Amino acid sequence: MPGQVREQVSEWTELMQLAVAGDNAAYHRLLRAIAPVLRATTQRGLARAGQPTDSSEDIVQEILLAVHLKRHTWDRTAPFGPWLFAIARNKLIDALRRRGRRVFVDIDEFADVLPGEPEKETASAREVDQHLAGLPEKQRDVVRSIAVDSVSIKETAARLAMSEGAVRVALHRGLASLAAKLKGN
Repeated sequence: MPGQVREQVSEWTELMQLAVAGDNAAYHRLLRAIAPVLRATTQRGLARAGQPTDSSEDIVQEILLAVHLKRHTWDRTAPFGPWLFAIARNKLIDALRRRGRRVFVDIDEFADVLPGEPEKETASAREVDQHLAGLPEKQRDVVRSIAVDSVSIKETAARLAMSEGAVRVALHRGLASLAAKLKGN
């Protein structure tokens, strides 16, 4: 951990210890100190998930509220940073779940396989089938349904008798496996 970050987390820990002991000024300093860090962290998390960052401020407010409501659960002998970032991570995940996390893919990555000449279309369909054939059955069915047939996660889950969470996991694993194979080529 870089020295500046270590000092920052140490300062936050001291401020939280004072706040838990009843020092309201220290608590306000703590909240002002962590808000910009949480804002940047949340924006990075949303961007990494392929989501617009316009709701990051709402998520930061949820994190700050959770810190306020759960501050009694913080272990005074432990550093404050890991506790804070665990809450932040959970609130970000909750926000992504509420949105119905979607996979956004840049269409330029598929320019060479977009419909064009009929023979190229057939070759592309064969290539897709060949790549999908290497996946386990459930992953193959999920990837084909969502990525090829453009069926929603909810409809795919109903059609394959799976939970929506299991469909998301299978989709993620299938796409990751395909990406790893394609990078190897």
